[in-house]
Amino acid sequence: MGSQTVSARLVRPRNVAARLNVRIETIMEQEPIRIPITDVFDLHTIQPKEVADVVEAYLEEAHRLGLRSLRIIHGRGVGVQRQIVRTVLTRSPFVITYRDAPPEAGGWGATIVKLGDAGAPAVPED
Repeated sequence: MGSQTVSARLVRPRNVAARLNVRIETIMEQEPIRIPITDVFDLHTIQPKEVADVVEAYLEEAHRLGLRSLRIIHGRGVGVQRQIVRTVLTRSPFVITYRDAPPEAGGWGATIVKLGDAGAPAVPED
């Protein structure tokens, strides 16, 4: 499946400005960050405190683009990222079901998501 690229503003520009030691106005004047939206999203580059907001925005954009099956890579670790992702999936109106990825696609370090029209709450598949 090809990728779509969309413009996105930083989730928390004040945090970025503080980390970079620049004025917030400098960050806000910058062009939006270009983020490719594909059927695979790797969270390893996302700050843990921003995972929920970023996953929610990703799901909305993936749904808008007509993607129906996604793989979100959260890593294995102790399961904190996985739980954050699944909490977002459960409350998203676009998610029909979700489950662990098959072993060759990351196993319990990734989640397979099926998107559809807004409706009933998402449920984990067995």
